[in-house]
Parts: sequence; C-alpha cells; structure tokens
Amino acid sequence: MVSYMGVLLYGVGGIVVAGVALLVAFQEKLVYVPVLPGLSKSYPITPARLRLNYEDVWLTSSDGVRLHAWFIKLLPDCRGPTILFFQENAGNIAHRLEMVRIMLQRLQCNVFMLSYRGYGASDGFPSQHGIIMDAQAALDHLHQRTDIDASRIVVFGRSLGGAVGAVLTKNNPDKVAALILENTFTSILDMAGVLLPFLKWFIGGSGSKGPRVLNRFVRSPWSTIDVVGQVRQPILFLSGLQDEMVPPIHMQLLFAKVATRNKHCSFVEFPTGMHMDTWLAGGDHYWRTVQRFLEQYVPEKKEMTPTTAGMIG
Repeated sequence: MVSYMGVLLYGVGGIVVAGVALLVAFQEKLVYVPVLPGLSKSYPITPARLRLNYEDVWLTSSDGVRLHAWFIKLLPDCRGPTILFFQENAGNIAHRLEMVRIMLQRLQCNVFMLSYRGYGASDGFPSQHGIIMDAQAALDHLHQRTDIDASRIVVFGRSLGGAVGAVLTKNNPDKVAALILENTFTSILDMAGVLLPFLKWFIGGSGSKGPRVLNRFVRSPWSTIDVVGQVRQPILFLSGLQDEMVPPIHMQLLFAKVATRNKHCSFVEFPTGMHMDTWLAGGDHYWRTVQRFLEQYVPEKKEMTPTTAGMIG
C-alpha cells in the first residue's frame, strides 16, 4: 500500500516536472506576445492616421538585428523633452498611438516608439538579452540626432517596458535624464507565481518563501527589483490600483527599494487605473503629474540673450 507521504511526494514531483516543461517550452510565449489573438503582426495603423508628424526609423542592434521605430514630433522644430517609450508585452506600438497622441499634446514633447525585436516590423525573436540591446540602439540613435535636445531624454516604460527602461536607465546614467515607470512588475519570477499559481512555491524572486527550484529555467527573469535600486536618475512611479495583471504591491515594492537610496523619486496612485488604461482613467490628474515631474527634473533650457550673456561675462 502506497503511503500518504509517497503520494504527496509523487504529486509534488509531478508539479515540478510539469512546471519545468511549461517553462522550457512556453515561457517566451507567456512573456512576449507580439501578436494579439485574431490580429496580424503588422501595424493596424500608422501615426499618419492620427495626423501626427512622424519619421520611420530603421536601426540595427549590436548583434545585427534590424529594428523599426517611429519618431513622432509635436512640431518639426519642437525642442521639448524626448520620451523614449517602451510598451507592454502584448501587441505592437501602433496599439499605443492614441495614448501617444495625447502625450504629445499634454507634455509638448517628442516621442520615440521602438518595436522590440520580433514585434511589429522589427526582425528577430524577443528575449531579455536581445531587447536590452534593442533599447540601447534606440537611445544611441537619439543621442546622434541633431534635431532634439539630447540632455532632455526621458525613458517611459509600462509593464514589461518598465523593466526594459529600468535596465537602460541604470546602464546610461549620463544619457538618460529621468525614468517613468507605470504598472511594472518586480520580476518575471514573481509574476510566474501570479499567472501560474500552482507554481508559486517553486518559483519566485528574493521574497519567495519556497525552494524556487524552477528559477534556473527562466530565460527572461527581468528582475526590476534588483535593477531599480541602482538607478540614480529621478524616477516617477505611476500605479493603477485596479491593475488586473500586475498586483499593485509590485509597484509599491519597487518604490520602497528606491526611496531609501534615491531622494528624487515619487509615487502616485490612481484609484481606478487598470493595467492598460491608467493614463485614461487618471485623466487630467495623470497628465499633470507627469508634466510636473518633467518640469522639475527635465526643465526647459532658457536661451541666453545677448544682454544676459554680457552680464555673465
């Protein structure tokens, strides 16, 4: 007769084996979703549909992958802040154009929208290592441009984009002026326990109480909690309290990790904001929050008049 303990061990072993199989076979499909169900990989619209002044930009990442992006300007001679925007994990940059249209108007800025490898018109297949290189290529491109103020580049990442943006900002303290994180997770390891509750005991970040035996099989851990504490630039945290995908506690933990080390950070909650619509649910309060942050940390440079120059001399 098989003992109760034996049955229990067999059950645990079965869960672990099933977990390993899921992680090895499907993790990229769980983390990266370039194509939404029922839609194609191509862009359903371009900025031209919204009458936005834009440029198609083609980049090459350091490992040779061809990438596509849109550089959208409020006006041809706009010298306001330039937002380097990193999207969530699902769909492509075209699905964020309505939000970007309002961003341009409310913040009087330029917006650079990158398609990660494997997304939109970009070549390749998504991975953490690859997307980090993609983000660096986008930032390097912006610093080569002569039609923007490269000292006013702000990284804005939502969800997965926040993890991407945090790494890029940490790696480029002299190239990124500030960072904005919206509804971002602490790590994919922690999110695995949220999306696959039966694996929660076997996978997780540093706060997990289980044995975490499945962590070694995760190829894209995106441990934002370990990165964000190393960011020295100002950070704005935007948290939708009705987020149905990433538990709001993740944003609170990220802020807590930063607050003791970086005095130039702030945390703002939006009671009705969900994962994808915090910008919409937050309304005027949302955009005024971002605007004040930019005015404080990425202020407009005062042009030196001849009179002022004489006084300084």
